[in-house]
Amino acid sequence: MTIKFNSFSEPPVIINEADYERLHNMANFFMERNPAASERLLEEIGRADIKDPHNMPSNVVMMDSKVTYRDDTTGKKQTVFLVWPSEADIEKKRISVLTPIGAALIGLSEGASIEWETNNGQIRQLTILKVKN
Repeated sequence: MTIKFNSFSEPPVIINEADYERLHNMANFFMERNPAASERLLEEIGRADIKDPHNMPSNVVMMDSKVTYRDDTTGKKQTVFLVWPSEADIEKKRISVLTPIGAALIGLSEGASIEWETNNGQIRQLTILKVKN
């Protein structure tokens, strides 16, 4: 089942409380250096349902999750790991949460779709296919 949202509605976001404060502080710290990604991340975590780490659903994208998603524009499927900026390595498919796609992925559940803006300003939609924590 795919959860579809129109441009007026965003999919639910769930973040564990252990990551919430670190994500918030990091986004604020990088605001001058990377304002677009920082603002997007703050938007996403600002609308999140914050849960105890022990009560997180297993199908939600968290930090260090292995995520398979589909770019709904191209149909291309990708599997990446969502990591902190210091751990990012594109060759190893380790995507920083402080990138447009990383900020879009955090807190989404399997089946959720969301629009995100690429670094070159294109609006794309992705759908979460599989999450492994």
